Amino acid sequence: MKRPLHSSRVLLIAVALTFLGLFLLLPLLVVFAQALSKGVVAYAGAIADPTAWAAIKLTLLVAAIAVPCNLVFGVAAAWAITKFEFRGKSALITLIDLPFAVSPVIAGLVFILLFGSHGWFGGLLREHHIRVVFAVPGIVLATIFVTFPFIARELIPVMQSQGKDDEQTALSLGATGWQTFWRVTLPNIRWGLLYGVLLANARAMGEFGAVSVVSGHIRGLTNTMPLHVEILYNEYNYTAAFAVASLLALLALLTLAGKSFLEWRQPELRHAARQSLDRTRS
Repeated sequence: MKRPLHSSRVLLIAVALTFLGLFLLLPLLVVFAQALSKGVVAYAGAIADPTAWAAIKLTLLVAAIAVPCNLVFGVAAAWAITKFEFRGKSALITLIDLPFAVSPVIAGLVFILLFGSHGWFGGLLREHHIRVVFAVPGIVLATIFVTFPFIARELIPVMQSQGKDDEQTALSLGATGWQTFWRVTLPNIRWGLLYGVLLANARAMGEFGAVSVVSGHIRGLTNTMPLHVEILYNEYNYTAAFAVASLLALLALLTLAGKSFLEWRQPELRHAARQSLDRTRS
């Protein structure tokens, strides 16, 4: 019986490694090979190009705004869902999952309908000289929409598995709500929180569909890195396109490394929770 099981295990591992190599490692290698095909000087020149640098800065700016907003929402939503019972709880969970079900392109069109020049609020925004669509605010809103489930969805199972005992003990010992959150709840969820932030940040930087609809593709102003790659590729500027794409690939690799690190540190979660509870008791 051992030989068939051993053969099946080897076959499954071989199939998994084959798919991993064909659909993950090989594309990444091709991206970096194409980016460096004309040498390091050409690669550095493509990255240092003003329009490319503007796209990089805009991508970082959008992520720096969208991720903290989702951080606040994710913690609040997960805390409400796992610690309290209230009407509409199931509806809130469904709404959190909505961006997973809605196409990003449709999400972008919704923002056009709301904030476009002929949209519901277009006239009001025009009167106050506020521009949302085809500007940075629209890109930020679209990015927030497509990324806000990530942190909440990572925290909900973590908080559910921990229960309410630690918080109730801290409150019974005289801790305030904020003290309980900072010294008990937050240490208990810190690794899950960091994992969710990591995933949300990766999605924010790599988002294409919703951002493409609301950005207007204004070179040097509203193009993020994925949009800039598309424009360069359509212009047959393959070296520059793959150079910028390599930065996105590098972000993906860093995300994978961060994910592995956080999974490795997960065993410390219970130890951190005990220390936090002991500090509260003392």
